[in-house]
Amino acid sequence: MSEHKVGHINDLSPGEIKQVQAGRTAILLARLEDGFHALGALCSHYEAPLAAGALHDDRIICPWHHACFSVHTGKLLEPPGLDGIPVYPVQIKDDEIWVTIPEEQTITPPCRKRENRRICVVVGGGCAGAYAVESLCEQGFGGRILWIVGSREFPPIDRPLLSKGYLSGEASDAWLPLRTETFYQEREIEIIRKQADQLDAIRKTVTLENGDIIQYESAILATGAEARQLPIPGIDLPGVFSLHTLPDAKKLSQAAQSARRAIIVGAGFIGMEAAQSLRKRGLDVTVIGPETIPFEQILGTEIGNGLYHLHQEHGVGFCLGHTVKAFTGSSRVQQVILDDGSQLDADLVVMGVGVRPATDFVTGVSKAQDGSILVDESLKAADGLYAAGDLARFPDWRTGQAIRIEHWRVAAQHGRIAGSNAAGIQQTYRGVPYFWTRHYGTTLHY
Repeated sequence: MSEHKVGHINDLSPGEIKQVQAGRTAILLARLEDGFHALGALCSHYEAPLAAGALHDDRIICPWHHACFSVHTGKLLEPPGLDGIPVYPVQIKDDEIWVTIPEEQTITPPCRKRENRRICVVVGGGCAGAYAVESLCEQGFGGRILWIVGSREFPPIDRPLLSKGYLSGEASDAWLPLRTETFYQEREIEIIRKQADQLDAIRKTVTLENGDIIQYESAILATGAEARQLPIPGIDLPGVFSLHTLPDAKKLSQAAQSARRAIIVGAGFIGMEAAQSLRKRGLDVTVIGPETIPFEQILGTEIGNGLYHLHQEHGVGFCLGHTVKAFTGSSRVQQVILDDGSQLDADLVVMGVGVRPATDFVTGVSKAQDGSILVDESLKAADGLYAAGDLARFPDWRTGQAIRIEHWRVAAQHGRIAGSNAAGIQQTYRGVPYFWTRHYGTTLHY
């Protein structure tokens, strides 16, 4: 251990934060009404400098993706981080601030103790499922955790990277996993790599594709959503891609290596991020969508126009106010036929037309018209069953209106709350939905 002088008490007023250096260790120094606190200077998510963020009560808020940490304990309070940040002892000597740095500085999530034979089943291997599993462990759930991850990618990945850095070639496969498979094995989480064919909320059973039936006391439904498929002639032609899973992204990335012209169907966030990524790879890109301004319905005309012109400045073409009538080609997609009869040449097509909740296999719960699961403020869908993420339609705590939000961070928040509630530690969702997107070096937060 070593002690370092990092400043004077007059350097910060109550409510202020500042990054300082303690030897070779970067420190976030925070001053609250109860005194000074020293923490790790970087967010555990993408190592953003926390000093550029905000301090609110006992909460440090990351400037990039709004992960939140406790000033007093360093504990993660809000995703998308998975781990906390280190906390260092502080002493005041003659009005000078001294911080003690240990020789080893590691944050290791605690392993759990298996103490009973209660069963909690987590269905879904994506974001909400991953955060739910960790929340069960964090809250000390002592029974069996059966995690049905199906046949999709595992370990869970940082899905927002797919349409951003991964498709552009700036992020490698090594960046994607949230955790290693060993991490889950060390916590005695039983991974089931089979599909769940039915979840019966009345009988509290999950039936697997091989016919095995699992009886649960508590369960978390976290299968998320699946890419929408429009009934367009030729949509099954080779060269027409979705961008929702890692296998989708790998196939699209490989096709982009030999392609020259890309058509993006959909001017939403996935479509526009894919357009940016493929432009960075040198492809000619055209975006098709029924709207006249991208994002206008969500962000308004002014911001939508700004992003539209930003993409135009970087060479993206637009064919807005139109829909696709058909895809044509001999052995793979070669043309996109629009509703006015015009056609565009294409070497590949990316479908960015939204997703639908993956809930067809669930019975015994209340569903909305779009198939989403209706839950209460604790995310409970039925006795012992919680639903989290893209498939959950939950009451907005500000208005009481039932809403569904397809945001990565909301799915992570939901997973943490559902895991806590399944473990018997009751929480309600009181978060403010937050989203980010990045285009040619410009980041939009809302």
